[in-house]
Amino acid sequence: MENIVDQDQQWLVSCLNATLGINQEVRSFAEASLNQASLQPGFGGALSKVAANKEVPLGLRQLAAVLLKQFVKKHWQEGDDSFEHPIASSEEKETIRRHLLMSLDDPHTKMCTAISMAVGTIASYDWPEDWPDLLPLLLKMINDHTNMNAVNGALRCLNLISGDMDDTMMPTLIPMLFPCLHSIVSSPQIFDKPLRSKALSIVHSCVSILGAMSGVYKTEVNAIMEPMIKTWMDQFSIILEPPVQPEDPDDWCLRMDVLKCLNQFVQRYSSLTETEFIAILGPLWKTFVSTLRVYELSSIEGTVDAYQERYDSDGVEESLDSFVIQLFECLLSIIGSRKLVKVIGKNVEELVYYTVAFLQMTDQQIHTWSVDSNQYVADEDEMNYSCRVSGALLLEEVVSSCGRQGIDAIIGAATKRFSESQQQKAAGLSAWWRMREATVFALASLSEHLLAEEIPPHSKSSVGELIARIITEDIGISGIHEFPFLYARVFSSIAKFSSVINHEVSEQFLYAAIEAIGMDVPPPVKVGACRALSQLLPEAKKGLAEPHIMKLFLSLRDLLNQASNETLHLVLETLQVAVKAGHESSTSIELILSPVILNMWVMHVSDPFISIDAVEVLEAIKNAPGCIRPLVSRVVPAIGPILNNLQKQPDGLVAGSLDLVTMLLKNAPSDVVKALFDICFDSIIRIVLQRDDHSELQNATECLAAFVCGGKQEVLSWGDDSGFTMRSLLDAASRLLDPAMESSGSLFVGSYILQLILHLPSEMAQHMQDLTAALVRRMQSSQIAGLKSSLLLVFARLVHMSVPTVENFINLLITIPAEDYDNSLVYVMSEWTSQQGEIQGAYQIKVTTTALALLLATRHTELGKINVRGHLIKSNEQITTRSKAKLTPERWTQMPLPAKILALLADAMGEIQEQVLVVDDEDSDWEEVQGEGDLETDRDLLSSTGSTCFNRPTYDQLNAMAKVFNNENEEDGYEDDLLCGCDPLNEINLANYLVDFLMKFSQSDRPLFDHLCQFLTAAQRNAISMV
Repeated sequence: MENIVDQDQQWLVSCLNATLGINQEVRSFAEASLNQASLQPGFGGALSKVAANKEVPLGLRQLAAVLLKQFVKKHWQEGDDSFEHPIASSEEKETIRRHLLMSLDDPHTKMCTAISMAVGTIASYDWPEDWPDLLPLLLKMINDHTNMNAVNGALRCLNLISGDMDDTMMPTLIPMLFPCLHSIVSSPQIFDKPLRSKALSIVHSCVSILGAMSGVYKTEVNAIMEPMIKTWMDQFSIILEPPVQPEDPDDWCLRMDVLKCLNQFVQRYSSLTETEFIAILGPLWKTFVSTLRVYELSSIEGTVDAYQERYDSDGVEESLDSFVIQLFECLLSIIGSRKLVKVIGKNVEELVYYTVAFLQMTDQQIHTWSVDSNQYVADEDEMNYSCRVSGALLLEEVVSSCGRQGIDAIIGAATKRFSESQQQKAAGLSAWWRMREATVFALASLSEHLLAEEIPPHSKSSVGELIARIITEDIGISGIHEFPFLYARVFSSIAKFSSVINHEVSEQFLYAAIEAIGMDVPPPVKVGACRALSQLLPEAKKGLAEPHIMKLFLSLRDLLNQASNETLHLVLETLQVAVKAGHESSTSIELILSPVILNMWVMHVSDPFISIDAVEVLEAIKNAPGCIRPLVSRVVPAIGPILNNLQKQPDGLVAGSLDLVTMLLKNAPSDVVKALFDICFDSIIRIVLQRDDHSELQNATECLAAFVCGGKQEVLSWGDDSGFTMRSLLDAASRLLDPAMESSGSLFVGSYILQLILHLPSEMAQHMQDLTAALVRRMQSSQIAGLKSSLLLVFARLVHMSVPTVENFINLLITIPAEDYDNSLVYVMSEWTSQQGEIQGAYQIKVTTTALALLLATRHTELGKINVRGHLIKSNEQITTRSKAKLTPERWTQMPLPAKILALLADAMGEIQEQVLVVDDEDSDWEEVQGEGDLETDRDLLSSTGSTCFNRPTYDQLNAMAKVFNNENEEDGYEDDLLCGCDPLNEINLANYLVDFLMKFSQSDRPLFDHLCQFLTAAQRNAISMV
């Protein structure tokens, strides 16, 4: 009776059919009718009946199932993000669930997938509370081996819902589910490989969830898994034992799911699997070795099908590449396990030997990169995930986990592969170069690890000797057209080993790269030559490249005109390095290069990456001796009209021009700054006052800051009316601080205000109260954390400028109102203390941290009246889910402001101390691998400071702390060049400053100090005790 098409179904079928018609008017009417019907009771039930009715054409049933899934998302769960009224009734929901479950055994794969997805969507809302019989029914279908379609449908459903299971379901589910799944996986005579793969996919999902639970419920999880691991490991061995065969994607997919499960076992339960792992090692190794031959035939040689971009009905990739990547990931987890890596033992070199062969370029890569140099550059730069990249990551793990043994294995395997390529070359085999290129690629990928400071000198020497042997054999250019990718690889890799190879070899390659740039050679070779020059030129002896530099400039200039978008970045980067290396030819640099670079900049001004590259080349030209004035003379006549006729310019040109002017202003002589001022200043002021484009406003703000920094007090005398110039600067500040302006437009106002108060202090002092009030209003309206942090930096700098009467600045803040706060002091300090931990950059941290110390040192009575956010109150819940997090937002303690300031100073001191320890730990990690249990780490620096509660650290210790602090924060890239260069506060040794302050503060008022320390955490008190 279920297959009878009733009247309602007939209308729905007709409507569905009409939506597939070619008549636009009919199709639109049908779609509108369906939308209207979806709001009527029973629509979802009707869709489920059509989807389940085998008398209806397959395409319409599939469409009904898809629409049903959409219906469920919109009308099933009130309060859901995608919910729309009306909600489906309980009776309709029951009808839909019943018909869907009846259809899970549909013989059509696409239909089964559509039904399964609809069931999975409903299960995400109803299961298990409102659909308790779903799982028992699915398990019953799986165990009924007489109906393979039902088994297939049930597995698809379980696969979809297994990811939504939680810790409350697993303990009861797995003992029932895993035996059913094992019976499928272990019965190849009954079930085909795709079905067995689906079963393994469910195992993987469940094991992953259990693994996530093991951190809290380790004993319970082990109790569940321990009885099952051996059974599954035995089955994995059976599947992995036979050699991998070519053109068998179903087998690759089955093994891939085995490897995923094994990977989870290794990562989550290594203590349980150590014994069983020894048994599976043999079959796993057979899979690894036999896969290489299949990969060579299919992907490298391209003689058999590799099934690239093949996907199963669930969208899972079934290609050989995806299988190999999963194989590498599993091996990486094994090598990364301290217990299991010992099982590999003496086979490490053999593992590396086979892995290097997997790194050979594939037939598809050679074809793609030969015709598309853009793709070659993109793949090399971005390291797009592939077998090569995955294999290189495995080799990195070998070095990291196996220490000296790993390095010896790398050198030994690379030597063997190099010898094999020599033999193939001697035998006349055309593909000899592939293994050599793969060997160089492997070594270059590991260069940082192989040459790290902790690596013994003799190991580095061995690496240098090997790479020199490999590359010197190919140093000539006779085969450059025949084997372009080998030469490209050698060029791009040479500089990574310059510290361990002979200087003469590096120089030979430097000259060869310069030659290659100017020759008619395949694009990959020029790409490699550019990479070599980018790295070798900065390290070359002064004057070494001088005889060839003009030839290089001309070649790179010509190459610019041929370069495509991806290669343009590389050529511009090489030009920048070449300009810096060719300062002796500086008189010719500007004339030869500037016109071409400026033209390139104009063409690509709307492309942020290429335009920035071009500006950086121009900056290198500007910094060359004698080039800044000719360059400015060339740029100014073109820039002036652009800034004076804003409405007529193409997108990006105004903002780009402002960026260019800012670059020219940085560190420029006073006469150059004045020349730019005469042409551009008024236009830039108008942009700030009148334009709304965020990019223009940001760049104009930076430009004004550069004018003030470069012109200093003189800037006021350059215009006809010095008062007008100052008023213009203040008007610009006023608009940028306007709370009504969008935060993005004001993003760099903090840096601009800092330049004003640093270089025009007497003029700005007259406006201090108005400025402070404007800063508060702008900060209160800010929607961007970066803007807020930059304004806090201004407040911190104002604190410093108010020394020795910091109390007066505090009093000023008290007099200024702030919305929703008692006064501006309360607001600013509330924001400051909550944001201080997020402030980045060595300069910014120095200024704000020391300013907090200055505020605390005042002991101002108003500070003690303010309570601010203290410590995060940790939840008692062992596991916090997303839903729990929404219901219970973060809660914080409240603490007195002086105590919070002391806590932040302690945090700053603790971070500096911690960075010193991290450096010590990183230095000891490699040695720890060698020492097999020698866990002693040299921590003399901090142990000596902690030996006595207030024993002052030595000068060397403070310098070590400062050095680590500066290095860590400079790497973050948040430094403001203008501020760092002109503010004497940047010279502060923060570690020394904090030690001095804490010593003096504790000694000057010990009762207050002890009282404030009561509010600190143990870690904060410990950081203070060390000084």
